[in-house]
This record gives sequence, C-alpha cells and structure tokens, in this order.
Amino acid sequence: MTAATYQYVDLPDASVVTTRALLTARENIGDTVAARAMMCIHGGAGFGKTLAVNTCLRELEPGEDVRKITFRARPTARAVRYELFTALDLAGEPPRHPSEFDRLLKTALAERPRTFLVDEAQWLNGEAFEYFRYLWDEPSTQLAIIFVGGEGCHTVLRREPMLSSRIFIWQHFTRLTPSEVLDVIPLFHPIWADADPEDIAFADSHAAHGNFRAWAQLTAHTRTALARTGRPRVDQELLRWAFSRLA
Repeated sequence: MTAATYQYVDLPDASVVTTRALLTARENIGDTVAARAMMCIHGGAGFGKTLAVNTCLRELEPGEDVRKITFRARPTARAVRYELFTALDLAGEPPRHPSEFDRLLKTALAERPRTFLVDEAQWLNGEAFEYFRYLWDEPSTQLAIIFVGGEGCHTVLRREPMLSSRIFIWQHFTRLTPSEVLDVIPLFHPIWADADPEDIAFADSHAAHGNFRAWAQLTAHTRTALARTGRPRVDQELLRWAFSRLA
C-alpha cells in the first residue's frame, strides 16, 4: 500500500514514534477493519493523522487488502467511481454508464474483504460521501473504510445523517501537549536524544507548537545547522537560526 516511511520531508534517521494518538488509532483501526465498518479520523493539518493511519494499516498487510485513495479536489460520484476503478486495478476500460459502472465495482468489492483508506477526505462533498455509503451498504461487499481528513471532513460527515449514523468510530487528532513533546521528540530523531529538555520546550513554544509536521521541518533545518557548524548538540542559537527559515 505505502512505502515504509511516511515523513513529511526526507529526514534521515527519523523514527515513527508511538504516541497516545497512534496507539488509539491502532486499536480503532483494528476494530473497524474487524467489523467491516467505517471510521473517521480528523484533525488539524500536520498533527500526524496520515502517518499514524499508514503505519497502522501497514501492520495489517499482507493479510488485509488495503487500497489507498487520495482526493485533491471536490470529486463528483463519477470521479469517485474512476478513482475506485484505478485503486482496484480493474482490467479494461471503465464503463460509460453509471449503472454498469456500479455493478462492476460491487462485483469487484464482493470478491474478498478490502479496506479503503480515503485520505484528504475534507475534499469530499455530500455526494461523494454518499457514494461510499452506497457501496458499503451493499450486502455483498466486504468493505471497511477509513476516512482521514481535516476538520472539514468531520463537518461534512456530520451534515449527512445517513452516513454519519453509520460511522463506527470517530477519532480526533490534536496537537502534542508540552509534556508529550518532551516524551516523544527525543525518540523522534537522534539530534533531540541528548538535547536539553529546556531547549526542546523552547523549540516547541517558539516554532513547532505541538505540530508533528512543524517538528519535521524544524528537525531538518536544525540537522543542517549542526552539520554546517560542527556543533555536537542542539542549542538555542542553532534553534533561532532554524526558526528564521520557518514562516
């Protein structure tokens, strides 16, 4: 389904850290897949949703057939059909007529259990969400669906009673708390392993703000500063230089 690493930037030596949110996601995803249900993971940008879900779903492979779909614009039901056709690696040309297309997808989805990871689900509108519900409701399909997206995903889903009432589990990702930062960041990358906790807290309060994507950016710039200066460990002067590269 995915590569072995899912970092926002190419960051040598970075590790996937087992946060409380990731542990919760692992349990929730396992229960959702076992129940052949639907769940929604939502939260702000950069909070680690996609990384956590990719990590957890990868642990289910190869026993589970996981297919990833990502949307970058507001898709129609027709566009969802074509994305599913591609994700399922179906042979031949996509059918032209919606009813024929629907029969083809239902037949393919009835072959064996599958899990769909629908990433960037905040781009989905009611029509697109409804189409996923339509396929999931078909008795012959053996489908689990993990919707992952920003807060807009949660908002749209909640507006669709027919779908939101079928969501098995909701999970909200939030920022790392200051205490979580001090526990997690030294495990995230070696440059933080021997850093003074005060410097880690300084970096979080001035730049990263509990956002994992921001920590990845900051780590990349701080790693560059260490290489260029030859300094053995992080200090606040280096961090201020790294801050200057961030918006």
